[in-house]
Amino acid sequence: MDLSDVALLVTAGLAAGMVNAVAGGGSLITFPALIATGLPPVPANVTNSVSVFPGYVASVAGSRMDLPRGRQLWSLLPTTVLGTGVGCLLLLATPARAFELVVPFLVLGAAAVLAFQDPLRRLVGHPADLSPRRRTVSVQAMVAVGSVYGGYFGAALGVMLVAGLALVLDTSLARVNAIKNLLSAVVGLTTLVVFALFGPVHWGAAAVIAPATVAGGYLGARLARRLPSVVLKTVIVVFGTVIGLYLLWRALR
Repeated sequence: MDLSDVALLVTAGLAAGMVNAVAGGGSLITFPALIATGLPPVPANVTNSVSVFPGYVASVAGSRMDLPRGRQLWSLLPTTVLGTGVGCLLLLATPARAFELVVPFLVLGAAAVLAFQDPLRRLVGHPADLSPRRRTVSVQAMVAVGSVYGGYFGAALGVMLVAGLALVLDTSLARVNAIKNLLSAVVGLTTLVVFALFGPVHWGAAAVIAPATVAGGYLGARLARRLPSVVLKTVIVVFGTVIGLYLLWRALR
């Protein structure tokens, strides 16, 4: 890498850390930046997954006051690790083309779920009206699906997690966002371990991006705490829609 590559990756890492903390989808900044430095798609995807992990940790630090207390939150972590491991194995063992065509629709669907959260809640039932067992199963299922996606291709992971969790959790969007940050950090740690052992990571590029995502992730999480719920939801929906359309254009071109 030359100096211009380093500058590009630092800028992308800072921006991605902030975007991941506020809305999710920061990998759509760092992934193309890695491609621009000359990395092939699969090594770029793997390196990106490793690089953004510190930013997720910083996001957790910035939003820790909004995390709920109790065993229910921690019960989601084994599901997150298992789902992420499955996604990582899919990436390393299967052709990417088929999933590349599906990803845009998953992202657009997640943005739509969040945008029409209230009508969908009336249709499927408000979380407060669900039985404890059904609520637990619904939350675990949402986390499992999001984690598999995150292990395979983490871009817009935050959008998907916020959309799913907001539909099945009876709490504020700021708290949902904090839970999203914690689960994203667990996804990031799992991908780091798996890809460090088995993936084609470009460690030089990862070392450049990672510190920048830390600064961006902390600043973004602090910003997200100050945004009203309607503003935060609008930002996430708009960003998720843009990401989905971009992924669809890239898959079909």
